[in-house]
Amino acid sequence: MTNSINLLKPAYQHIANILDGKYDSEALTSQTIKNLHLQESKLNAYITILDDYAHQRAEIVQKQFQQKTKLLLGGIPIAVKDMLALKNFPTTAGSKILENFIPTFNSTVVEKLENAGAIIIGKTSCDEFAMGSSNEFSFKGPVHNPWDLDSVPGGSSGGSAATVAARGVSLSIGTDTGGSIRQPAAFNGIFGLKPTYGRVSRFGVVAFASSLEQVGPMAHNVHDLALLLRVIAGHDEQDSTTLNIEVPEYDKFLDQGIEGLKIAIPKNIYKGMNADMKKNMQTSLEIFKRNGAIVDEDIDFPSWESALPAYYLIATSEASTNLARYDGFRYGYNASEYKELWKQLENTRGIGFGQEVKRRILLGTYALSAGYHDQYYKKALRLRTLIKSDFDNAFKKYDVIVTPTTPSSAFKIGERVSKPLEMYMSDYYTLPANIAGNPAISVPCGFINNLPVGLQIIGRNLEEQRLLQIAALHESESSWSREVPNL
Repeated sequence: MTNSINLLKPAYQHIANILDGKYDSEALTSQTIKNLHLQESKLNAYITILDDYAHQRAEIVQKQFQQKTKLLLGGIPIAVKDMLALKNFPTTAGSKILENFIPTFNSTVVEKLENAGAIIIGKTSCDEFAMGSSNEFSFKGPVHNPWDLDSVPGGSSGGSAATVAARGVSLSIGTDTGGSIRQPAAFNGIFGLKPTYGRVSRFGVVAFASSLEQVGPMAHNVHDLALLLRVIAGHDEQDSTTLNIEVPEYDKFLDQGIEGLKIAIPKNIYKGMNADMKKNMQTSLEIFKRNGAIVDEDIDFPSWESALPAYYLIATSEASTNLARYDGFRYGYNASEYKELWKQLENTRGIGFGQEVKRRILLGTYALSAGYHDQYYKKALRLRTLIKSDFDNAFKKYDVIVTPTTPSSAFKIGERVSKPLEMYMSDYYTLPANIAGNPAISVPCGFINNLPVGLQIIGRNLEEQRLLQIAALHESESSWSREVPNL
């Protein structure tokens, strides 16, 4: 890192400095790219770093500034998870089967980012097809946690989290199907938000489980997170699930305070909770209480325990259907060395998909098969209704629900690869919000064994503004988010 531009600064300060003429978008982009290449040898956070494209975009943005064009993210380098289509560049979803797939269009989120003047500097690594909680299941190999290179960064948006935590970029985009923004945000000591289902377009996002996943922002401060959400949120005619509701200026109303806020803690989440995690959570709750919040740590949420099995039946069933399209003939990897058509198809999927993806396709296919559809898949859908009902009942009395983001801090690379049930338990706290569709944010709340952990705050549908205000208050009264790993 050179001394000319301080890359530790938040994005909103870089924007102000560019507007004041202290440096331009090209200088910021050049220095960011140089720094990313130095970090990449340790982190393996990117599938593609877009050197030339980023420089071209920086020149275009600089000309727009000269023409007095208003750009909310003007000149800011940003990393995008490799689940989102970027025209004319590989979009792999972390899978060998899409290793050479190059889309001919942009995802809506990419389009919005570029219209706002952001410089897409790279496509970040992720668990294959976003199926994982550790970012060990990418065809490019594991991503490393910048706080401890022997530990996982979380998943599936581990690359997006690791590069922000290391201050490679100020902002990144992830996707969250069962905690894939919030869990890596917690493991890396940054902020990550899963918006309300339908708040952000999924057009041009590689599909895993369509009824659960959302695109969302990641950043190392709340102001940047709010600004990024403001840019990417909104209705999209190309995605019928998006909500046709006005997008607030999220970054303008962060200092409203939390006086009278009613916080609920489901009493069953304390069962088996790590003592250090409970201590960190209590420290955060004291911050809220000092600022006028009312905390109830004994509410009933009977369906919480059902969320994990329900999620893995619904998500794998949808994955089984969504991934049926990858046959190697229309696009992507093809096992062309096999001359017989059936063997070519069989080996394309057998070789092209990784171990975890194949496990989930098989589980989903089984759950949807004749004789088991009612027993498993339909039962999971009934559980989903109960979980939604429990959230609705809780939000009649309380404003937000608070839990840890994860059961523990980051675990070692390789520790849980052969233990899928232990891996799946990493999402115990995050899954319910995906099943119900509610917005949820992870905020840094301390360290365990020198590794960051996070606090999760779940809100009513479309109350992202409230979550950001709570996160901003927490950020202002603690220092955890300002800690930077030493690479």
